[in-house]
Amino acid sequence: MKADLVVKNGQVVTPQQTFNGGVAISGGRIVAVNTDDALPDATRVIDVKGQHILPGLIDAHVHFRDPGLTHKEDFATGSAAAVCGGITTVVDMPNVIPPTENAEQIGVKKKIAESKSLCDFAVLGVIHQTNVADILPMAKAGAIGYKIFFGETIGNLPFPDDGMCMEVFPAITESKIPLCTHAENRQIQHYYTNKMKAEGKGNPIYWEDTRPWICEAEAINHIIFLAENFGTKLHIVHCSTKQGAMMVKDAKARGLRVTAETGPHYLLREPKDMAEAGPLLKMNPPVRTKDHGEVLWRGLNEGFIDMIATDHSPHTLEEKGCDINGKMLKPAIWDCISGFCGVETSVPLMLTQVNAGRMTINQYVKVASENPARVWQMYPKKGSLNIGADGDLTIVDMNKEAVIDPRKLHSKNVPTPWGGWKVKGVPTCSIVRGNVQMQDGEPVGKAVGRMQTPVVYW
Repeated sequence: MKADLVVKNGQVVTPQQTFNGGVAISGGRIVAVNTDDALPDATRVIDVKGQHILPGLIDAHVHFRDPGLTHKEDFATGSAAAVCGGITTVVDMPNVIPPTENAEQIGVKKKIAESKSLCDFAVLGVIHQTNVADILPMAKAGAIGYKIFFGETIGNLPFPDDGMCMEVFPAITESKIPLCTHAENRQIQHYYTNKMKAEGKGNPIYWEDTRPWICEAEAINHIIFLAENFGTKLHIVHCSTKQGAMMVKDAKARGLRVTAETGPHYLLREPKDMAEAGPLLKMNPPVRTKDHGEVLWRGLNEGFIDMIATDHSPHTLEEKGCDINGKMLKPAIWDCISGFCGVETSVPLMLTQVNAGRMTINQYVKVASENPARVWQMYPKKGSLNIGADGDLTIVDMNKEAVIDPRKLHSKNVPTPWGGWKVKGVPTCSIVRGNVQMQDGEPVGKAVGRMQTPVVYW
């Protein structure tokens, strides 16, 4: 047997082990994972010279802004940023224009993305007060899951009130696909935002005060209660608080199918950092003090926080209300939009922490590849090096050092709070179903991305 592609002379990494060898791919699928001398011949051979070969990494929380908000980002630029950051599959959020709120819009996004995307992708459908009848049709159209924005954020989409949730949650349960939620209590959020405005506290360092920890924690508690009573698969996006993390841990201990993600900014940044980063670090929910980050780190290592995801959400610098260095150009932080680029910087930031000993590379593969695929029901097609899995690989050089330069990012707009950060551990090649899509930090492939649908129901 002659393979289409062999990647050899590396250190193959799975959540369970690391060994010297390589991976063979044919017809877009993995056909061999073995020592170099046991790999088949191939039409193309890539010698990675001691670098690490990971299963394709997944960012399960991106806003590629297509359709309707493409002045910020689109699937061409967003997917280029993804593969340049070592990401081979993304899950795209539904707060676009028009919102991804019915089966028709699932199809619209699929068509747009497959014409542009360098990486594979999955699509979420949004649920609000008036589209309960669209829940099952969206699943049949290929949605990987649903999202409810309980917290007010970009697009200000309405959310189902508690009465409507009595219909929404059973319908989601019937669909057999998960619900993810932006968990913030809007009443608490509005109260503290108005309080900060009345007190004139417009400096960026006060942003966390507008959405304190209890704002997220109360919402997570409420949502878990609904999910438990209706048997709904629940995923908490961008968990930022120690209280929220422990609620997820407790729910798992009770046997509930409740999962959570956190992002690099919640692990590595604090509110005081906004004195320097300014609006570049403004995100919903906001970054928290170090005691929250320490619990989130523990959750990733112990398994009660399931994955790393970035909430990649580009805006123009004018919308961010600052220059590329974070200098404020608007009167107050509440005049500046929330969100920043993340899909291209997450892997080097996290590999730097692996090199620093905060996590093993095997556990990183678990939270950045296997677990996202499991949560979104794409495993073992995605997130594994199993024979027959999609031929998705992320090659990383754990010894390569770099400095994050916003001007070299591949998104359409590049506001980032990570400019100037030194990293050690860099993705050097991204392979999507056997197609080499990035080499040495630059996109080299074509629009081969395909929409992913659930392959298992659990």
